[in-house]
Amino acid sequence: MQLTTQHFIALLPLLITSATVVVVMLGIAWKRNHTLTFGLSVLGLNLALLSLLPALGVTPIEVTPLLLVDKFACYYMALVLAATLACVTLTHAYLGGESGKGYPGNREELYLLMLLSAAGGLVLVSAQHLAGLFIGLELLSVPTYGMIAYAFFNKRSLEAGIKYMVLSAAGSAFLLFGMALLYAESGNLTFAGIGAQLAANGLPSMLAQLGVGMMLIGLAFKLSLVPFHLWTPDVYEGAPAPVAAFLATASKVAVFAVLLRLYQMSPAMAGGWLSDLLTLIAIASIIFGNLLALLQNNLKRLLGYSSIAHFGYLLVALIASKGLAVEAVGVYLATYVLTSLGAFGVITLMSTPYNGRDCDALYEYRGLFWRRPYLTAVLTVMMLSLAGIPLTAGFIGKFYVVAAGVQSQQWWLLAALVIGSAIGVFYYLRVMVTLFMAEPNMHRHDAPFDWAQRAGGIMLLVVAVLAFALGVYPQPLLELVQQAGLVAVLP
Repeated sequence: MQLTTQHFIALLPLLITSATVVVVMLGIAWKRNHTLTFGLSVLGLNLALLSLLPALGVTPIEVTPLLLVDKFACYYMALVLAATLACVTLTHAYLGGESGKGYPGNREELYLLMLLSAAGGLVLVSAQHLAGLFIGLELLSVPTYGMIAYAFFNKRSLEAGIKYMVLSAAGSAFLLFGMALLYAESGNLTFAGIGAQLAANGLPSMLAQLGVGMMLIGLAFKLSLVPFHLWTPDVYEGAPAPVAAFLATASKVAVFAVLLRLYQMSPAMAGGWLSDLLTLIAIASIIFGNLLALLQNNLKRLLGYSSIAHFGYLLVALIASKGLAVEAVGVYLATYVLTSLGAFGVITLMSTPYNGRDCDALYEYRGLFWRRPYLTAVLTVMMLSLAGIPLTAGFIGKFYVVAAGVQSQQWWLLAALVIGSAIGVFYYLRVMVTLFMAEPNMHRHDAPFDWAQRAGGIMLLVVAVLAFALGVYPQPLLELVQQAGLVAVLP
């Protein structure tokens, strides 16, 4: 096929992100400068975000059979890029200033790895072909191995990096095997082609169902759904705080977006025992995720288990797959990204990688209100939003998922969602109560006094305001999701 100017305009976000990777790499080779590397990364990501506007003008357009840039892809590209931008800003706060105390190793490569991973996320959300899906997924996953183990002097970080690498490789193997079986059955690698071929054959054969099942296992690994969730709390705890934020937001959004596209473009995959299997995975993720979070005294592990439950809630909308479902996923992922960035942002500002481990034990947050009242307010809003309390962004997301479930009459899933949400309120409130308790005599970690004047602090305050504003007035987000033409992915 012949590439035209329109194809390049559609690819602008990906091209700019890739160019930023090259520029940052050359910058590091030329001269190590933490502030310069951070500045280049932020500039590149902002340009990539702005380039979505001209890209929207030429959508929908097929750029080679691998990628389809439509409004659906643009919306999730914006989410991935915004989350990466926030994580890069948090990374700068986390690694410390140029002089005096700071991260003891080389700091600049962390930005490089994060940008590479973001480029993988952009490929993934545009994929309409199994090869595109695999390339995007690997480009997203491989740099995260290095990011998780980046605090190499901390044995928990190294252990988490190795764990994630081994289990992620196992997930990729399942995914590839499933793709091979699907190709053997349908003779096609495009999502729509596979769907059409399986539909033409009547009921999907055992081979096709096994292929889809194995692909589902591979993607469930990446989304940490039960029973493929065991890596999540350990990796979240060991990874540096901004990296855990990236894993919880940009990485998972990209994988869920491609799963949604695959599910919508190949309806033949959604039938029979696979639908029952997804229902079981969703119920197990909601119940186990929330129950295990109850037992945690570590904030990162608690957020890890709660993310398992949140993607269980998202599966309710995925299984519904009609009516409001696609819209519900768009709204829920936006609100989830916002609140996760806020929660991990507070942990980042409280932590210093050159002073032992991160500040993630709950007892270290006791009495935070009396020392850093504004930071406490941010974390309180995030906990309320994660719990889905009205007047926060999280409530709007959960409301949409419930509406999608009711519309398609998924009563068992809705019962699990209600029970899971009730359990969730308890442990989120426990974190909030800890913040206002009497201050202990000793505390090892604390955010700097001027945290709100720094880039990471300003970003955190913006996130908190947005989480509250979208809960009170969600109309702009809802219009964005509706205009993003997410329903256009339906065959």
